[in-house]
Amino acid sequence: MTDFADYDAIGQAELVRTGQATPLELVDGAIARIERLNPHLNAVVAPLFDAARAQAARPLPNPESNLAGVPFLLKDLGATLAGTPQSKGSRAFRSHVSDHDTELGRRQRAAGLILLGKTSSPEFGNHSTSEPALYGPARNPWNPSRTTGGSSGGSAAAVASGMVPAAHGNDGAGSIRIPSSCCGLVGLKPTRGRNSWAPSGDVLSGVAVEHALTTSVRDSAAILDATAGWAPGDPSVAPVPGRPFLAEVGADPGKLRIAWSATPPIEADVHPECVAAVRATADLLESLGHHVEEAAPVFDGESLIEPFVRIWATANLGDYREARRFLGREPERDELEITTWELIDYARRFDGAEVMDSVDALNAASRQVAPFFETYDAWVTPTLAQPPLGLGILNQSYGGAVEWWRFDCQFNPWNPIANMTGQPAMSIPLHWTADGLPVGSLIFGRFGAESTLFRLAGQLEAARPWRSRRPPIHASSATLPSVNQGA
Repeated sequence: MTDFADYDAIGQAELVRTGQATPLELVDGAIARIERLNPHLNAVVAPLFDAARAQAARPLPNPESNLAGVPFLLKDLGATLAGTPQSKGSRAFRSHVSDHDTELGRRQRAAGLILLGKTSSPEFGNHSTSEPALYGPARNPWNPSRTTGGSSGGSAAAVASGMVPAAHGNDGAGSIRIPSSCCGLVGLKPTRGRNSWAPSGDVLSGVAVEHALTTSVRDSAAILDATAGWAPGDPSVAPVPGRPFLAEVGADPGKLRIAWSATPPIEADVHPECVAAVRATADLLESLGHHVEEAAPVFDGESLIEPFVRIWATANLGDYREARRFLGREPERDELEITTWELIDYARRFDGAEVMDSVDALNAASRQVAPFFETYDAWVTPTLAQPPLGLGILNQSYGGAVEWWRFDCQFNPWNPIANMTGQPAMSIPLHWTADGLPVGSLIFGRFGAESTLFRLAGQLEAARPWRSRRPPIHASSATLPSVNQGA
């Protein structure tokens, strides 16, 4: 076999275990696919091919792992690998090289994943699109004139196009789930504390989490099994699951009580295709024997916009200070993007007590949401209020930090709720628009209850499989569009 793009991560690892392929053959196949497809998608921004081949040639650290020998990509933000570039999507960090491994990256490699490179992210993860000025836009394999979503958009494009079966992502306001919806993938935001940020503490006051984007539910479960668990000193620790998450995929979820809603928590227009997607998901769940009704938690979403911006802006001020230390001088105006400067300027208006007030406001809203999940096992919404938007829309200034955040939330109104509460939430691809764009459905679970999400998502995947759907730009495509199409 020379092309393994038809297999998910577990399927590729099974080829290695049964002697049908070697890790080096998987890696060489993935490199060939990246070299063919990346000029069309701009998803991989820092290839690490020589190191990947060297790793693949060595004995596997865990030959029996469900992921042993599988090619994998790391987002250019968050998890780090010592000695490799990490720009964080910023011109200020274009020459930055990481000096340490994060715990997540160490666990990924211990499971046998082989890292082939870094994928595109917007500057400091700031946008719901992956269009950093440093590298230019990542393009959606379903339509290269549309956004991949962000901030894990490079990873999404790489997985959706078949470059690799899975890739790393992280999520502070939907950054795994947004690109999963835009690119037709499975994207889980785990429970707060499920994956360690070590050696760092919680990121964004516990709002952000690490995980991956995959084509199958079982791959998401297997990767979480490999990486989950606290490290000494972690500020947040998730409840320990009763058994491996992979064992939940295909298990009977029982008859669950499920709420659904297409009404966003803030003022936003919801596209009819997104409404159709969640209605169809609710109908499918009901046909599978679940009790389904229209309902949503009650809280004031509008009142949370400014507190969320304050926390996000404060993180950008921290990134600015890190850039100043790295450069040994003040960053030039053209070394950071205009929306980043707006966030930095906004953060400078507040003192520490006001930032803590913002954290308290999000915590209070979480208390309002929590009782809803005492009644319901899951809540289903559209992942986004719109199908993938055109490039050049979500990365623009809208006059200031709050104005930009409000505009972004009109595209992404539901995802930040799970970041605020710490709950797990998973986007799954059950719907496509008439013109062939994927639209995700978002399933929220109770805190610590990824097991329920894996059982439910596995049931939906079995009832309405999606992996046979391929975008026009894919490893299996006999011909590819012009590199400049959609520019």
